[in-house]
Amino acid sequence: MDLKKEFPELKKDLYPSIEPYCTGFLKVSDRHTIYWEQSGNPNGRPVVFFHGGPGGGTSPNNRRFFDPVFYRIILFDQRGAGKSKPHACLEENTTWDLVGDIEKLREHLKIPEWQVFGGSWGSTLALAYSISHPEKVTGIILRGIFLLRKKEIDWFYEGGAAAIYPDVWEPFRDLIPEEERKCFVKAYHKRLNSDTLETQYAAARAWTKWEMMTSHLIPNEENIKRGDDDGFSLAFARIENHYFINKGFFSSDSFLLDNVEKIKHIKTIIVQGRYDVCCPMMSAWDLHKAWPEAEFIVVPGAGHSANEPGIAAELVAANEKLKNVLEGVS
Repeated sequence: MDLKKEFPELKKDLYPSIEPYCTGFLKVSDRHTIYWEQSGNPNGRPVVFFHGGPGGGTSPNNRRFFDPVFYRIILFDQRGAGKSKPHACLEENTTWDLVGDIEKLREHLKIPEWQVFGGSWGSTLALAYSISHPEKVTGIILRGIFLLRKKEIDWFYEGGAAAIYPDVWEPFRDLIPEEERKCFVKAYHKRLNSDTLETQYAAARAWTKWEMMTSHLIPNEENIKRGDDDGFSLAFARIENHYFINKGFFSSDSFLLDNVEKIKHIKTIIVQGRYDVCCPMMSAWDLHKAWPEAEFIVVPGAGHSANEPGIAAELVAANEKLKNVLEGVS
């Protein structure tokens, strides 16, 4: 089915803010307990939201991409992020731990199958989860594609994106002595895992501000201020760096692309900002070439963030398309 041709006129405005009707904590290991919430229609079609980072946590605005009358909206904070405990913890924190947690949450909520929705690192996790449990997935929406390959990490953290944002790059670069600048991911790893808390905080602020200042095509001051929040930035930077230095805990650099065959039958929509600096379009294009069955939407005047107007509009519309499919419209 060509979703674009079938449903040419779709709602694109974010839905009004809503509050959860149910929240809780799920103990997923001896070490970790994750926060979860449900909003929208308790009897609606379930959709689960995968936040970015890793380490970014969820926010109330994430609920607004979904029709609250149609969808049963599930948000959760991944290990070490947001309200999950312990905060910023790296032990027992891998991609496959998170995939296991998602299944535990699905079973805990007694959901047979659900739609998945993820952007940035959330797209990575959505792909990893869907590849592992394709029979549990009714549809996939991906934004700001991140396949966690070496060339993507090198682009953003080893000088590629600095060609576009040299002024923003300098504070990130200057925290590291010249003799350690051959690999910024390793240099930051050392500081984010320092025995000195202030060293951790300084590195976390620099790491987080670099991403926050490059994630919107037009700088978003509210987003940038998150880099000054030591609680947020420590989890965000430590967990991101932990995953990146461990290559996403994937068995090969091309693991996700190599396993797309397992999910080609699932109705999927990919939304990508043309000028995304954090997760440049090369990754979305590579995924599109490997998976032509998925609908591929390029937003011309947008960068990385789901909160940019053009991207937000296409994400709402993508959910409307899948909603129509789930309702049996064809």
